[in-house]
Amino acid sequence: MIAHVQNLFQFRELIGMWAFREIRVRYKQSLLGAAWAILQPLAITLMFTFVFSQIARIETEQPYPIFSYTAMLPWTLFATSISFGVNSLINNMNLVTKTYFPREVLPLGVIGAALFDFLIASSIFVLLLIYYEIPVTIHFLWIPVFLIIQIFLMLGIILIGSAITVFYRDMRFVVPLGLQLWMYATPIIYPIKLVDEALSPTLRTLYALNPMVGIIQSYRNVILEGVPPNFSDLGLAAAVSITLFIVAYIIFKRLEVLFNDLI
Repeated sequence: MIAHVQNLFQFRELIGMWAFREIRVRYKQSLLGAAWAILQPLAITLMFTFVFSQIARIETEQPYPIFSYTAMLPWTLFATSISFGVNSLINNMNLVTKTYFPREVLPLGVIGAALFDFLIASSIFVLLLIYYEIPVTIHFLWIPVFLIIQIFLMLGIILIGSAITVFYRDMRFVVPLGLQLWMYATPIIYPIKLVDEALSPTLRTLYALNPMVGIIQSYRNVILEGVPPNFSDLGLAAAVSITLFIVAYIIFKRLEVLFNDLI
């Protein structure tokens, strides 16, 4: 595995070029261009705010718009990366079958493009922090750690998902459904305290096996509450994410030799 990573490092410029290509293709001949990176999480946040603060009336300690957007921003990064990344091999089958390069370059390029969208969408988040007078604390320094854990998780899912898609094209239909169900199993719409009150300690531990639980709640802890993350949930998220990445990378490299024949 170390040899594969060292080999991949030699193609770092190709990863950057592929990420740039993904950005360019995504917004080519688009009327709003990169503004879509802002509109997607913002539109969902506005809808959630109307439904869950005016109709369903979920109680949160912070104003619901920034409560929701704090979670929607990393979730959009997660969902966008997986949606595009799982299909990255079959969508570029001509390149895969004709040119040699580490195939994981394609998923990495997709994640790079999604991170670009994440940075653009963060501009609205900065405005929300100012509007709601959320103070910037030293705990904001934890955010890069959350991002690294999330990238490991996304890579693990994309590597195993893209490899399976080569064999079974049904994955193209499974991914949107899976992401939709996953979102409701993650404290994006509702606060984590509702889960703590409703579930027994055993079920709460099982719930935390969803790595996005620890990641999303950690963002809220350091940004909205100004406190360190819950190290129990975050540690579990990191362990699951890194383990998934290692297992997925091993499986991906073992199946890589079959991609040319099947695609």
